[in-house]
Amino acid sequence: MNKQSLRDMKREATAHALAGAAFELARERGLDGFVIDDVVQRANYSRRTFANHFSCKEEAVAMAALTFNGIDDANDLQLADSSNPLDTLQLWMKMQLTADVLWKMRELVSLSKRHPTLEPYILSIFHRLQNAAEEALSNFFHDRYSEGYTHLLAGAVFGAILPIVDGSLNVLLPGDSTAEAPGATTFDQYLETTFGYLRNGF
Repeated sequence: MNKQSLRDMKREATAHALAGAAFELARERGLDGFVIDDVVQRANYSRRTFANHFSCKEEAVAMAALTFNGIDDANDLQLADSSNPLDTLQLWMKMQLTADVLWKMRELVSLSKRHPTLEPYILSIFHRLQNAAEEALSNFFHDRYSEGYTHLLAGAVFGAILPIVDGSLNVLLPGDSTAEAPGATTFDQYLETTFGYLRNGF
């Protein structure tokens, strides 16, 4: 893929700053406790700049879960040509679903339980991540596998991530201490189990 231009990098940095400010305000005050003017004041940008990036504060809050650093860059997947899509996708998941991303996604889901207007934007984040995973697989394998296969594969894996971020399963996020939740499965263990099912069947 082409390297980002300086202009693109600045644009993403601005979006990241605005999204981060909105996310912090939502955690501190709840979604109803701040307005867009509070976001731009905290991030030191104008309201017009906010409007160039986001349609509303809900979208900005949700976008804080994205890393804005090439989440779909297959060039980072330095694997042998014999690697299969499952191995590649598992590595991609470990690279992209960092402790910070997973923690923010969990926080967003928690916020959405009190503020349902966030839900469509959170779903959009999951959709974008899934699309990025599919694109990474397609770019890495140069269409050796059908679009339907990569779509189903990425969908199955992201479906398995939902119970982690909504708290349905007792899974420790990367960096969490096992002392905080005795008996909990680590994120890496959960990924291994998930991909084990995909490799061996249910």
